[in-house]
Amino acid sequence: MIERKPDIFLNGKGICNLCVEYDRTIVSYVKPLETDFINIVNKYKGKYKYDCLVMCSGGKDSTSALYYMKKRYRLNVLAFTFDHGFETKEALANVRNAVEILDVEFMYFKSNYMHGMFKKILESGSKAVVCHPCSIWYMDLAFDIANRYEIPMIVAGWTKGQSTKQPIMSRCGCNTHLPEFKAMGEATVDFLNREVKNMPEYKDFPRSMDEVLKRANNKHKAIVISPLWFLPFGPETYVEVIKKELKWKTPKVSYPKGSTNCLLNFISVYNSMKYFGYTHYHVEMSKLIREGIITREEAISSLKSNYNKKLLNSVAKKLNFQFS
Repeated sequence: MIERKPDIFLNGKGICNLCVEYDRTIVSYVKPLETDFINIVNKYKGKYKYDCLVMCSGGKDSTSALYYMKKRYRLNVLAFTFDHGFETKEALANVRNAVEILDVEFMYFKSNYMHGMFKKILESGSKAVVCHPCSIWYMDLAFDIANRYEIPMIVAGWTKGQSTKQPIMSRCGCNTHLPEFKAMGEATVDFLNREVKNMPEYKDFPRSMDEVLKRANNKHKAIVISPLWFLPFGPETYVEVIKKELKWKTPKVSYPKGSTNCLLNFISVYNSMKYFGYTHYHVEMSKLIREGIITREEAISSLKSNYNKKLLNSVAKKLNFQFS
């Protein structure tokens, strides 16, 4: 992580406050075990038509989450893919292969609803992280579907680098109270409160993830969880599994390297680097390094940019925007 005062800073030994805080809290942290996850699953299994709703983007993590919920934990799964118009052909092919091979029921939702908001972020020059309003949108969708079908568990492919060090995710997104997300979170909140409130098509759009959770709890309480936090192995193992068993493939151009994120992610990363000097992927990788799951060298290699402005403009064209 770069030094970005006052939120991220280095001490006299060149160690950042994030690592200092990690070393302080890790002593009292009890690492979640797979048995903890199995206990959670057993609490809800078999009570409704579907045991869980798995949000599947076609990336390695969400595809693996789908695989393990079906094959390892033997749950009755409803796979759910939300497409805001920027999903890649490779990602959707990965989803189709997975649901067909695993023989699970599948719901595909495509909408241009968010395009106006994405365009507003770019045109207004806002520092809001594109991925943040998008995550509010898709979590609201996921809770709505869980409510309609009385599904008790929503499953995400969040990695140990995205974990909040608790067995059940309470905020369902970046923890904006943490120093590494503080500036990003404030920029997003400012955009939602200042710009979006004047856009009639988004008058009912949640202003925060907390509002999403509050709405959801008033309808149907579903827990949000990731099996990847509890597995006794990391991505180097489960990626090989899904390649072999689900025909999963990595796109030629992606960020981070080896991921399968949507095309809009390239714009989100570009803006985050421009305004903050790092992205939420840097935060995730930093956590994985501290957990001993990957090395610093592996993280740096994954986070090297492998795309140019020509690609950015080809993506932004859908929003009638062009980078200068």
